[in-house]
Amino acid sequence: MTVARRVPLRPITMGLLLQSLFLLLLLLGSCLHPATAFPKGCYPSEEEGLKTFRCSNAQLTEVPRDIPNDTNKLYLDSNQIPFLPRDAFRDLPLLLELDLSHNAIARVESGAFQGLAEHLHSLDLSSNRLVSVSKDVFSNLKAKVNLSNNPWLCDCRLQELIRAVELAADSSGSIVCDSSTQEEHVGKAFLQVIADTDLCNVYKKTTDIAMLVTMFGWFAMVISYLVYYVRQNQEDARRHLEYLKSLPSKQRRSEESSTISTVV
Repeated sequence: MTVARRVPLRPITMGLLLQSLFLLLLLLGSCLHPATAFPKGCYPSEEEGLKTFRCSNAQLTEVPRDIPNDTNKLYLDSNQIPFLPRDAFRDLPLLLELDLSHNAIARVESGAFQGLAEHLHSLDLSSNRLVSVSKDVFSNLKAKVNLSNNPWLCDCRLQELIRAVELAADSSGSIVCDSSTQEEHVGKAFLQVIADTDLCNVYKKTTDIAMLVTMFGWFAMVISYLVYYVRQNQEDARRHLEYLKSLPSKQRRSEESSTISTVV
């Protein structure tokens, strides 16, 4: 009669437990990894069916890179971001709203909003440090833009920018001249200024006047040189004639003939 050999269960049980623990750690790691990749103070959420990514008051000094590319609404307000580089949002093709208000943005590179033209409908750049921005920065952008509460330099460049973008409702009155090419415009709402004055036309006139003054200056210099040259030659000729008079008769007549032929 054959007796069945009993196999100890403890090693098998421990192996299964270790495998289960390893799989559990892998599962937890895959779940926690996306969250730990986000910058401190940033978190994803869903609002009204739209995927939102909030980084408000997160003490950011640059646009974060690890933003989910399916984000619809991005809040980067109330940080210390100083400038927007080219292609800052190129990996966010589904972005509808972008809030960059209450930062320290003083410079926006051309192409900063590249890739957002198709979907973006709201861009908030209010309460920053913008003084002058090229209209090319917003090229092909259809979003309503809030540019209020910035220390704007009111000149032709700002006039071209304002006419190239669609301003957000109730924001135009807060675009105020912090400085201007004309002192009387400082402190006034910019739309009020350009309603009375075409700053680009004023700039063109100023440029034309400057060119005329420069041309007149060069012309005056040329005339002055010619006058000086003629007078100098006359003085040299007079001195030479006086010298000839002091010579003996024959030598003087010879020298006079030579001088007359040279002058002619």
